[in-house]
Amino acid sequence: MNIDNIEAFVYVIHCGSFNKAAELLYLSQPSVTARIQSLERELNCKLFDRVGKQVQLTEEGKRFLPYAHQVLQVIQKGKQHIQQRKTITHEIRIGCTVSAANYIISDVLARMKLKQPDITYRLFTGTTDDIVNRLLNKEIDLGFVRKVTHPQIQSALIYEDRIRLYVGEGHPFIKCSKLSIDALCDQSLVFFECGSLDWLRIHRVFESLDRPPNIEFQVDNSETAKKLVLSGVGVCFLPGRSVLTEVKENKLFPIDFDEIAGLALQTHLISLNEEATELFDDVLAVCKDLKL
Repeated sequence: MNIDNIEAFVYVIHCGSFNKAAELLYLSQPSVTARIQSLERELNCKLFDRVGKQVQLTEEGKRFLPYAHQVLQVIQKGKQHIQQRKTITHEIRIGCTVSAANYIISDVLARMKLKQPDITYRLFTGTTDDIVNRLLNKEIDLGFVRKVTHPQIQSALIYEDRIRLYVGEGHPFIKCSKLSIDALCDQSLVFFECGSLDWLRIHRVFESLDRPPNIEFQVDNSETAKKLVLSGVGVCFLPGRSVLTEVKENKLFPIDFDEIAGLALQTHLISLNEEATELFDDVLAVCKDLKL
């Protein structure tokens, strides 16, 4: 029996649709459908019923599900044994910055849960300093934070989120092919401050202007900043992941400036040196698979 077909079966159940399962597996929807059909032929039964755009397990599918989970677990345990991996703890404790918690951790945990269904997760949200302190005190196993350097900590870059100015519908900047950063001086600015070096670079650019920018709102939460821009009270520099939906729906529009080209908000995975190394490698591999 083909393991890939069983994996596709479990992913469809977890995601609730063939399309979402295909996205997580990096396959086309017809490929996932073909795998399910192949499994159904092997089992000589129908596993799913379609209800509108949703899929539901048949009674045969429900009876097969625990065995499918068991097969995937056995394969995973076999891989771990061959590679002489240590046993992963039953509960994994993870610290996240607010942006990581809002925009990436759910995808990571969903993929980890599929790989290790018996593991539970405890999530803490805080600043990078808070998470580093928790890690050093062994209160958490992993952290998703801004870039840190510490002799007791191993770190790997997970993703870079480009920082750009975003404006709302109908803003005159949208029609401009090229703008100088000086144009900001006449705008009501919402300033989202998260404490990273890239935001300090924006401050230094402001200091080079003949007139200071008109900062009318200073906030420490990207969602609050985004909603202020959507309401039309100002413009704001934001990480791209925080506005993916609004940009796709043409509610917010990115504006580029040469003076701040290349700015990005970095997120790193961290753990203590010589501890949770297997877990660190597993989560890092998941993040790479997700192409964050």
